[in-house]
Amino acid sequence: MFEILLRKVAEKVSLSAEEEEITKTLFVPKKLRKKQYILQQDDICKNLAFVEKGVLRSYTIDEAGAEHILQFALEGYWITDMYSFLSQEPAGYNIDAVEDAELLLISNKALEELYERVPKFERYFRILGQNNILSLHRRLLGSLTYTAEEKYLQLLKNFPDIVSRVPQHMIASFLGITRETLSRIRKQLLYKK
Repeated sequence: MFEILLRKVAEKVSLSAEEEEITKTLFVPKKLRKKQYILQQDDICKNLAFVEKGVLRSYTIDEAGAEHILQFALEGYWITDMYSFLSQEPAGYNIDAVEDAELLLISNKALEELYERVPKFERYFRILGQNNILSLHRRLLGSLTYTAEEKYLQLLKNFPDIVSRVPQHMIASFLGITRETLSRIRKQLLYKK
């Protein structure tokens, strides 16, 4: 169950066999069924979640009932409401499974123990934090300057198999466009081929 996590960590920092074993003791495996929540808005976020299998999404629902998807997390990705996790204040959004998923969860307390017992994880999470800031910056810039087609093409570049795993209305929500616009873009791209 820890294969993907340990492989992703090894891309950033090198762990000894002993450090890998310590790591395994601090995460809790969890399976989610499709549409099952791991976090609901206004609850306190208790865990960081690493996706070993499946797809999760984080989203909010506005007053009109429309969903606004902030993130998809596929295999090898982390997902949480970081503000709620760190501050222990109510979460600002929901996280649920788009398809059946297998996760590795780590609590705030266990994360602190991991930092203490395997200090390389402080470097690992610093690198992830920096990469997250860069991704958020690119996404914000793209949302302000890219056309709908450019946003869609960027999504396909970053997540090549997402269209076969995530319903189109969720992709449209993530891109901030209507389903009709997404449908039109997909048809135009087919004609270009």
